[in-house]
Amino acid sequence: MQEEILIKLAVIGVLGSLAQWFSWWVKLPSILFLLLLGFLVGPITGYLNPDEVFGDMLFPMVSLAVSVILFEGALTLNFHEIKGLQQVIRRLVSTGTLICWVIIALATHYLMNFEWQMSFLFGALVVVTGPTVIVPMLRTVRVNSKIANVLRWEGIIIDPIGALLAVLVFTFIVSSQAGGNELSHVFMVFTKLIVIGTVLGIVAGQTLGMILKHHLLPEYLHNIFTLTLVFAVFGLSNHFEHESGLLAVTVMGIWLANMKGVHIEEILNFKESLSILLISGLFIILASRIDFQQIKSLGWASLGVFLMIQFFARPIKVWWSTLGSDLQWQEKVMVSWIAPRGIVAAAVSALFAIKLEAINYPNADLLVSLTFIIIITTVVFQSATARPLAKALQVAEPEALGLLIVGANPVVQAIALVLQKEGVDFVIADSYWQQIKQARMQGFKTYYGNPVSKHADQHLHLIGIGHLLGMSMNRHLNTLAAKKYAAEFGKKNIYTLKPNVDKNKDSEKHLSTIDFRGHILFGGKSYAQLASILSQGGVVKSTLMTDEFTFKNYLEKHGSRVIPLIAISPKTKQVKIFYQGNEFKVPSQWVVVGMFEQLNSEES
Repeated sequence: MQEEILIKLAVIGVLGSLAQWFSWWVKLPSILFLLLLGFLVGPITGYLNPDEVFGDMLFPMVSLAVSVILFEGALTLNFHEIKGLQQVIRRLVSTGTLICWVIIALATHYLMNFEWQMSFLFGALVVVTGPTVIVPMLRTVRVNSKIANVLRWEGIIIDPIGALLAVLVFTFIVSSQAGGNELSHVFMVFTKLIVIGTVLGIVAGQTLGMILKHHLLPEYLHNIFTLTLVFAVFGLSNHFEHESGLLAVTVMGIWLANMKGVHIEEILNFKESLSILLISGLFIILASRIDFQQIKSLGWASLGVFLMIQFFARPIKVWWSTLGSDLQWQEKVMVSWIAPRGIVAAAVSALFAIKLEAINYPNADLLVSLTFIIIITTVVFQSATARPLAKALQVAEPEALGLLIVGANPVVQAIALVLQKEGVDFVIADSYWQQIKQARMQGFKTYYGNPVSKHADQHLHLIGIGHLLGMSMNRHLNTLAAKKYAAEFGKKNIYTLKPNVDKNKDSEKHLSTIDFRGHILFGGKSYAQLASILSQGGVVKSTLMTDEFTFKNYLEKHGSRVIPLIAISPKTKQVKIFYQGNEFKVPSQWVVVGMFEQLNSEES
């Protein structure tokens, strides 16, 4: 029996990884494939029954996983990102949520014939969007930064608020069944939830921040200590007041993210990876508990609830919340369109359904099925339509084809002139004012500052940028930039110049590992070699490849007198960077940018 449980746990992990990989490959949110796999191993084949495998540990385990997901999302919420949008987000998670809640409850009551109390409980469960589905969808849709920030902040903050709202409605239902004073009991619960969750979250966030700031903990313990503290805060808060833990860990994450002088990058990277693992497992487990017969019994009216949420409740909420803001109407439409439901709705609905079934409450068994229908329909519909709509409304980021070039030296400027002529998007970053000044005089987009600084995180705009070229004369800066932006662009899109080697030093001892430097640019030429060619009359020049004059002909004609640098598609502006050891073919009608030694009359 134990071996069988072990195998099933391994199967969940493998299927979750496959779903994440496949979603990356086809550019669709992973939740679609996680739900399909959950249905496959659960109701379709009967292979996995989570209640048998996990028993009484199922929902404590789900609750702890959700707490980690919310904490990780809250760590990304920095107040500087929402300057000018604070009022919009406040309305979205307060009065806008209440408006949406009431509309959904009305639709559920009249379309599904649920009792009023059950309708308001369902409405509270599905007002949440959540980072588990918002963040993957934003990666795919790639809307502009204003829309992305609004949706991300709303999705993370509204999770504990929606859970809080659902707890209050559930408390009202249980109190009314017991014949108690419902309103006074609900008010008391609400007050305790807010006070306990907020106070514990602030205290824990401040304590952890001070520990990290004053280096009271070795670095190798940062991640595990933070994780166990999140578990402790979540459990302690729930001990004092049931379901206040989600609010506590969210407040803790936001507090920590906005403390000055606290470096949380390593913690955030660890929590992000852990969240992906937990999200994958949770969706498969919860989807495998679904009963298809219950979904079938809901009928077409359930789709009517989805249509009311998508085309009525959400747009009214966003319209009210964005009154007086500087959001354009196209951006408002996009915010209205994207609101998929996620793991918190699934987990909390499953928990409350079990408790309501225990007191024989009408339609309690249908609560989870209706919630999953809304999760599936919102995710599928919005995933399929959001990207085309963003393009039609012109609020989508361009494809990440551009270049971030570290260094504004003469070699970079010579290459940038040709890139500018060919229409390639790029930004040059450097701390040397004289070189940045010269680059600006050429009309190049620039960032004056250290590209690996905290200031760059806030002010270096990377919309449409997807490759790093480390071409600074400072090899250490190139390495630091490569390490920093590998997470942003992917390691395969990181390129740096070969460092100049000091012959008086053992290069193996003094050069950073190749793992940190990415691909070595331009066949292994160093900055000194490239600068020497230019100083002796060399030029950077673009050449069109054709069926008659191929890249092979190009190399045969010029031989060692040319260094291929970058290949560009004139139509799409896609780029391919020449690096040491690469063997890609340049298609016909692409342009090759190369550095030539002094041209003769025929070549010029």
